[in-house]
Amino acid sequence: MDIPRQEQSLPVGRHRDLAAWWHARRASHTGVALGEVGDLYHHHYGLGTYDPSVLDGPPETRDDRIVDELHRLETAQAMALLDRLGDVTPEDRLLDAGSGRGGTSFLAHERFACRVDGVSVSDHQVDFSNNQARERGCRGKVCFHYRNMLDTGFPDGFYRAVWTNETTMYVDLPALFREFARLLPLGGRYVCVTGCANDALGRRSAAVSRIDRHYICGVHPRSDYFQALAASGLAPIEVVDLTDRAVPYWELRAQSPVRTGIEEAFLTAYGEGSFQYLLIAADRV
Repeated sequence: MDIPRQEQSLPVGRHRDLAAWWHARRASHTGVALGEVGDLYHHHYGLGTYDPSVLDGPPETRDDRIVDELHRLETAQAMALLDRLGDVTPEDRLLDAGSGRGGTSFLAHERFACRVDGVSVSDHQVDFSNNQARERGCRGKVCFHYRNMLDTGFPDGFYRAVWTNETTMYVDLPALFREFARLLPLGGRYVCVTGCANDALGRRSAAVSRIDRHYICGVHPRSDYFQALAASGLAPIEVVDLTDRAVPYWELRAQSPVRTGIEEAFLTAYGEGSFQYLLIAADRV
């Protein structure tokens, strides 16, 4: 089924600000620098322990070694998400909601050989990703659309699985999960990787508020995810606290040529327990 470009229900309010932010930073964003490693572009963070040897060796190649290692950790994060999508066949269709420059979508197609659609409110990201698909020889199997993930316009039950990779902090969760429940058949899978505020500690911390300001987002409390999932008929089957595995990425990035100054806020928030990095897999029931 050929899906036409859709331009209704697109950036309003924070979404418009976000699209403008991505457009302004299109050439300087950290994800672009890391994506040049292997020509695979992510817009999320990494998981796992980094190799400390990248900090040693010839100083003239130190920056390149660190960037390569950060990219490896980001790819490991995407693979951990894909591991939770369940049994996907080449006949299935997947949706990357908030697809950025397409890194996770391309990895999904390589793994499952199925059709993957991505949606973004940044027309620059959509054009960039579709150019990547042509260069990779998978245009027609991996396609990106200028659409709002709150109102995609795709048919009911169209996708075997849907995922969000660090994008839910930009939208209203009840509206988002209602849309995903509509797009999934019974038994369809939704996987989310996200940072969230630990509301078991009460009010959000100064470090979490700083993350909000830096990324023009609104980090949701942890409890909001589970309330919104339940209200939409999405039943969690696995919840993984990835916080400890996320910290090394930020420790290494703080020593990297792509550091932006936000690294301290992440490390502080993780260290004090006010911010958590979660993976949630849920089935449509």
